[in-house]
Amino acid sequence: MLWVAVLLPSLPLEVYARAWPADAQARAFVVDSGGRDPRVVARNAAANDAGVRAGMPLAAALALAPDLVRQPRDVEGETRALEQLATFALRFTPAVSLVLPAAFVAEIGASLRLFGGRDALLARLARGIERRGFAARLGVAPTPQAALAFARAGSPVAVERLDELAAALAPLSLVHFDFPEDALATLAAAGVHTFGDAERLPRAGLARRFGPAVVDVLDRTSGRRADPRIPFEPPPRFAAKLELPAPVHDVEALAFAVNRLVHELAAWLLARGLGVVEMSLALAHERALVRDRDSPSTLARFALGAPSRTPSHLALVLRERLARIVLPAPVAGVALASESIAPLAGRNFGLLPGDVAEAVDVPLVDRLRARLGEEAVKLAVPAADHRPEHAMRIAPAADSPRTRHPASRAPGAPMRAGAASCEHPTGSGTDAALPRVPRPLWLLSAPQPLAGLLDAQPWVLREGPERIESGWWDGADVRRDYYVAESPAGELAWIFRDHRRGTDDGEWFLHGLFA
Repeated sequence: MLWVAVLLPSLPLEVYARAWPADAQARAFVVDSGGRDPRVVARNAAANDAGVRAGMPLAAALALAPDLVRQPRDVEGETRALEQLATFALRFTPAVSLVLPAAFVAEIGASLRLFGGRDALLARLARGIERRGFAARLGVAPTPQAALAFARAGSPVAVERLDELAAALAPLSLVHFDFPEDALATLAAAGVHTFGDAERLPRAGLARRFGPAVVDVLDRTSGRRADPRIPFEPPPRFAAKLELPAPVHDVEALAFAVNRLVHELAAWLLARGLGVVEMSLALAHERALVRDRDSPSTLARFALGAPSRTPSHLALVLRERLARIVLPAPVAGVALASESIAPLAGRNFGLLPGDVAEAVDVPLVDRLRARLGEEAVKLAVPAADHRPEHAMRIAPAADSPRTRHPASRAPGAPMRAGAASCEHPTGSGTDAALPRVPRPLWLLSAPQPLAGLLDAQPWVLREGPERIESGWWDGADVRRDYYVAESPAGELAWIFRDHRRGTDDGEWFLHGLFA
């Protein structure tokens, strides 16, 4: 087995700072502990250059940098960010476990060949974490505890073999391991400072003095005892938010933060094998700046034409949707959530080199709905009715079967009469029993009588009859025999003979044109 540990040493700071574009990183920024006597927990490079140090009272930090931007520590936000990064790591291996408060471990031994080796996999993992706005330290070892120790020590050593692990661990300080605090203090007082020093002590004496905890850490780290980890499972619903460093007055300035959230949503969807059908974007305003105190946020919902998890697709439709929003007050935070999801299979790669990138295909209907609004785009939706004039309805794009669920219409399933399909193909299941009957491309809004036209010049009946008899329950019953006929001008038309009166010489009507 081979484990990689991912440690996020600046997680309290990056929970906020990752919402900043690059040109805003020059501002001095700190995260404080909150409470009556707040102290600096983390600071960025600009604050460090101004003389701000960790543990310093916030009042002293403000004296050094009067324009300092501060935020209280968000422990729940740190946990959510850690879970989102662990969800991203699931694309490399299914064995990921959280190590609170700021690390996770993943078993990558079985994935090395798939991703081109250890160095290639670690490079992709580190690059993905960096793109999400976090700085990580990685440690690689045959046991998760040893990998964590290497990451905490900032050691560039990557040990793959268990017989080489003891020599690599020996010089590491005991503070990088999960020993109890009282044991660390006692061992340090006795002159035991490194892992190698602790390994040379008698096990029986360690167990009598400290109990099983110290011996257990030594054995799990060195691989003499199994170290089972609770596997991480992504939450059933995606919800993430970003606090902005300063209120934003223009929706265009929100693009950077929204793009961060979109990539996190895409990673969550990929880990669960899903596609998002409907999502919501909430823009949180400062309460002091909102006239209506009961609604301090602007909520925008958007439904896609089909399930998707491509970041560029999701970012485009959200950007179009944002462009239509009028902000009642400056925005202090952004939150993205999945409202409706559906299964979405992955794309199979080809055998040719370079076939690794997913094609970005943003449907036109999604662009139009995002730009013009939900009610501005309508779709012709099939209806379960044999009567051609009732076999379709005009509905908002969000109500289409394709939007509601991808399985509501099987791939290749035909649309009924009145839709833009020429005939029912032979399919499977229910459609397999249906005959191959023609349907016109253009269905007239109402049948037109052909009285006199058939007598003037003959029409040639090509196919038929097809009997359609239905509608007795709603008072609009029909009893017709349909034919595909050729007009004297050479046009293919869909005509029928009306037999509602029970006679064999009913009136003829034109109902559609094929060409």
